[in-house]
Order: sequence, then structure tokens, then C-alpha cells
Amino acid sequence: MTVPASSDSRAAQVLARPFTVGGLTVPNRIVMAPMTRSFSPGGIPGADVVSYYSRRAAAGVGLIVTEGTYVGHDSAGESDDIPRFHGEEQLAGWAKVAEEVHAAGGRIVPQLWHIGMVRSTGKPPFPEAPAVGPSGLRLDGTEGAGKAMTQRDLDDVIAAFAEAAAAAERIGFDGVELHGAHGYLIDQFLWMGTNRRTDAYGGDPVARTKFAAEIVAAVRETVSPDFPVLFRYSQWKGGAYDARLAETPEELEAILTPLASAGVDAFHASTRRYWLPEFEDSDLNLAGWTKKLTGKPAVTVGSVGLDGEFLEAFQGKGAAVGSLDNLLDRLERDEFDLVAVGRALLQDPQWAAKVLAGRFDELAPYGAASLASLS
Repeated sequence: MTVPASSDSRAAQVLARPFTVGGLTVPNRIVMAPMTRSFSPGGIPGADVVSYYSRRAAAGVGLIVTEGTYVGHDSAGESDDIPRFHGEEQLAGWAKVAEEVHAAGGRIVPQLWHIGMVRSTGKPPFPEAPAVGPSGLRLDGTEGAGKAMTQRDLDDVIAAFAEAAAAAERIGFDGVELHGAHGYLIDQFLWMGTNRRTDAYGGDPVARTKFAAEIVAAVRETVSPDFPVLFRYSQWKGGAYDARLAETPEELEAILTPLASAGVDAFHASTRRYWLPEFEDSDLNLAGWTKKLTGKPAVTVGSVGLDGEFLEAFQGKGAAVGSLDNLLDRLERDEFDLVAVGRALLQDPQWAAKVLAGRFDELAPYGAASLASLS
């Protein structure tokens, strides 16, 4: 295997710097990206979930963003094996996760999630409740087995996010991340492909941001002033990789400014390949543009540490270990502040420790086999 060109000392110098957002200081710039596992029967994270996260914290991950967790709304999710962030047993399980991650030296935030009109299993949802969305449309623009949200629905979902955020602070988490990406509920409002409303929550990009901004404001009001609120967003959607919220920096600024004003402390800009420029005539990626336009800290993500196409591993081809030089260059230029790592950390819980120590020759390429245990 060819060892990436990044020097031992450079990776340590650039990635090992602490960073502060709100009242939270993380020991380094490495973030564990949220990855759905479906290993929580009854929505309750058990001992294996505790081990899964604490192992990576012990190995040097500075900040962990959990897998998506359902907020307390009847239509928030469809699987009884995906964790929930409401309910006595569920929150007790998450409190143990936070406790053990802290004991291992890490920091952790839950990702709060409502799937909206996205239903993928073909099974009855858990609990049985109709899907809801801005206009009752699936991501492909067709009508789904759901409904357009009423004002009561909107208010209930906003309250569910706020209640989950308050619970996160109460049981010892270090902040929260709101899932506004990949075609799920919040993103369905942001994207014109699924938001055809004619009221105050639909229309131009700023109007389409209203629902997300109200969630942010409600969360911000519920938690302490220095409790960090992260917001994850994306241009692409599940099954619609060419979808875009914004075609120009000006359009992106119109979307992000209300969210920043509502109380977002940092943005997690989800891309499939972090090294690709987001708009013409600039090398800035989506996280870079986000930081430039809002002045807020930004997290980049997308095939970090890998060298290959997004779906190659699922086609049996694997993805080779990639150089970190481009990433380190961008961090040194302060294009973004934190780096979220997904599949590379899934493959190897020790990824952060190896990279921070310059042990690149010990990194293993990601392949479908690593999905077997998700341990």
C-alpha cells in the first residue's frame, strides 16, 4: 500500500489543535460523522452503542456526532431499531453513552432527526403514523402516502426538537446537531423540489428557511446560551445527488443567514467529496463558502481519508486510503474549522489515533466488509 504523503508532524500540528464553539472546546479538529446503524431495539441505545462511541473517543476523536436520533413526534421515524431521543429508557441509554465518551476523553453531541416524507423500508412505520412534509411530496416530486403539514404539525415538530435539545443538555451532552440535510424533513422545507407551499413557509429561498429557523430559535431558547447548536445541511439528497439548494453564493447566503441569525453556532456542510469546489470561479468547497458567508465555524465532510468514488465500496471495489495533504492545506488556510470523518472511522476505530501519530502505513482501505459489524 502506498502511504499518503502527509508528514507525521504536519498532520499532528494541523489536526491536533483545539477548537472552541460556544462553551465547548474540543481537543482536536477530528469529528466523527453521524452514521445510521439500526442497532438500538426499541429505540434504546445499549451497551454495544456505548462501546461503539467510547472506543472512538478513546482513540482520539475530538467530537462525536451520533447517528441520527428520532425526536419525539409520531411521524419522526420508521424503524424501531433506530435510537430515539425521547423516553425514559432511551434517554437513560444515551446518558450512559455521554458518560463513557467523556470518561474516554471525548466530546459528543446527538444528531436530532425527523425523516419527514422519506420512507424506505416498505414496512409500517414505527409508530404507525402518516408521513408529513411541507407539501406531502416525496423527493422525486410525486405524492406520497403522507400529508402536507398544518400549522399544528409545524408547532408540534418545532416543540419536539426543542424538547430533545433540552434533554441533551440535561443528561450531559456537549451540544446538539440538527439534521437539516439529505432530503429529510427540515431539508424538505429548504428545497424547492419538495416545498411547494404558498404560505409563509414556502416561496423564495428565505421563506423556505422559515421552518428551519424557527426550530433553531426554539432550540436556542430552550438550552443554555453557551450550549452549541450545530446545523447539518447539504445540497444533495438521498437518490438525488445533483439536487441543489443554491446555484450561486448569493442564493446560499440567503438561506444560511436566517439560520445563523436564529442561533446556529456552527454549520456542518455535507458533501460527498470534500475536495470539490461548490461554485464556479472558486476553489472553496461547501464548508468554505459557508464559513465565508456566515462568519460561523464550519465542519467539512465527504470521503475524508479515502480515495475513490462514493459508492465503490458498496459495489465490492473498496476505496483506497487517500492523502490528507489537500485537507491539511485547506485547514491551514482556515477554509473550514473541523473535519468530519465517516467511513474511514467506521472501518477503523483507531483512525484518529493513527493519523494524529502519523501512522499512515497502518491505515486500512475501506471496503464493504467493514459494514459487517459496525462495531
